[in-house]
Amino acid sequence: MKKYLLSLFVLILPIFNFAQEATTSEKIDAVFKEYTGWFVDAIFAEIPFGEINEEVTLDLTKEDPFKYNKEVRNDSLFITDVRLPSNRIAKDLQILSDAKIKIIDKNTMVLSKGQLNTYPQIKVMASSPYASIPWVLIVLIGGALFFTIYFKFINITGFRTAVKVVQGKYEDIEKHGADTLYGDSTPNEGEDIIETIRDEGADGEVSHFQALTAALSATVGLGNIAGVAVALSIGGPGATFWMIVAGLLGMASKFAECTLGVKYRDVGEDGTVYGGPMYYLSKGLRSKGMGGFGKVLAVLFAIFVIGGSFGGGNMFQANQAAAQFVKLFDLEGGNAGLYFGLVMAVLVAIVIIGGIKRIAKVTEKIVPFMAGIYVLAAIIILGANFTLIDDAFALIFKGAFSGLGIAGGLVGVMIQGIRRGAFSNEAGVGSAAIAHSAVRTKYPASEGIVALLEPFVDTVVICTMTALVIVITNFDGSFMEYGVEIKEGVEITATAFDSVIPHFSIVLTIAVILFAFSTMISWSYYGMQGWVYLFGKGKASDLAYKILFLIFVVIGASISLGAVIDFSDAMIFAMVVPNIIGVVLLSPIIRNELKKYYKAINVKEEAIEEGADDMNEVL
Repeated sequence: MKKYLLSLFVLILPIFNFAQEATTSEKIDAVFKEYTGWFVDAIFAEIPFGEINEEVTLDLTKEDPFKYNKEVRNDSLFITDVRLPSNRIAKDLQILSDAKIKIIDKNTMVLSKGQLNTYPQIKVMASSPYASIPWVLIVLIGGALFFTIYFKFINITGFRTAVKVVQGKYEDIEKHGADTLYGDSTPNEGEDIIETIRDEGADGEVSHFQALTAALSATVGLGNIAGVAVALSIGGPGATFWMIVAGLLGMASKFAECTLGVKYRDVGEDGTVYGGPMYYLSKGLRSKGMGGFGKVLAVLFAIFVIGGSFGGGNMFQANQAAAQFVKLFDLEGGNAGLYFGLVMAVLVAIVIIGGIKRIAKVTEKIVPFMAGIYVLAAIIILGANFTLIDDAFALIFKGAFSGLGIAGGLVGVMIQGIRRGAFSNEAGVGSAAIAHSAVRTKYPASEGIVALLEPFVDTVVICTMTALVIVITNFDGSFMEYGVEIKEGVEITATAFDSVIPHFSIVLTIAVILFAFSTMISWSYYGMQGWVYLFGKGKASDLAYKILFLIFVVIGASISLGAVIDFSDAMIFAMVVPNIIGVVLLSPIIRNELKKYYKAINVKEEAIEEGADDMNEVL
């Protein structure tokens, strides 16, 4: 332990000088954006549907950010982000008057300062797609719809079973197998996991509850606090309805990918579990005669998950936690973030050195605690304003199907809600399958059933509560104007909570730090699994990754790297492509595993009816 921390300290010493140079941060940001911008644009590229054309009259003598953005560069005036009356940003502009004004890149007008006096007002025809949907979102939601239908609405029919599994109702058959306990004479079915895993106990390192909390710790976080506020700022209250829809559909995606995570995991001689999309893409598709294709998908996923763990799962979290900490205590000086990062890195190091077992032990305490405090505060606020809850839901439902003139109408509101919901719970991304694959069980589908609770808790419960608090406390529009996009949502959510519970923003800041901490330690495990898949298993390989991860904790807390974070987030959502392709192809195998688990449950229940009052009697 001492050698490990000493090597970490030696490696991050150079960051002290590096982090103090504000201009260095800007230079890195610019260079990184230049070389990686194409990847970000490609992953988040939008597919246009339909077209709308509207006339717009721009008064260039006024500053009107609700209609356009104005920027002076040298002797020229650049007009960008022209908004249509329907609040869409124009993608194409045409001058309707005789003004001789240049239009570049289809949606940017350039005037000289002299022309401003000649043409104080300009009439243009602004065009924009009726709706633009990110292709990644289409893949995510398309996959979720497929899994929901293919598995006969498992997100609804499997909910009750999921709660029982987490409570340990079927722990005996998951550890020993229904055939071992009750003499089930089911003949071998080739790959039937009941017959092939040794009888002395199931492989795995953590319980169902620990696996669930480990995965939840990576998804429950800033998206639930800040992301909801951002969604409402763009799409209005109606975005909440579509967030809920995304959460419900995402339950089926989580079930599918986490079942495969357990089915195709590797278990080392020491009991360490290696699992996730890398393994079920390569091993699963090989079993279907597509080994080469599966290997390519697995390698791509491993690269993406490593990049995502360093960025969105690490630097972004450290950066936001540091910013909230510095703001809470009003710390001055350019090194405040650096020192916070060093402390955070040491705390993260203590946890991740122990692997998934220690991560699970920490997250099973932190996640329920911090989520409980946050939900309790939301319940208090909703209880104090219970007479307004029905009005809030009415506004949400009305906005969901009318758009209320916000974010491009109905389709725009739908996109914002589904986008935030899907991105919040990461259903379909494949990341959670890595944590869930470490569970102790003989039945892969048992963990898939548990995993479907994750989007429900993350999106349907926590995100909805956040949205209700914001909508109810903002009925008078005192701190948020719907349709006007905000960049940072934590402050809006803090304002909403503070309006009923004074100074709750302090607690919220602590929650943000804890959310960030739990997200980092879970993503360190995700990234390391990708690292091990590419570079091999062993202490040296593990150590190399963990040291790199901890260095990025300090960097993320110390400097602003907007382009790096954009790139890292793009890598996270790039994981969707190989993952969804593989899971769809392997869906028949998932269905077979579900049948086996349900059969095992039925065998147990029949045994109870026949006289086995205590299930441990047969052990």
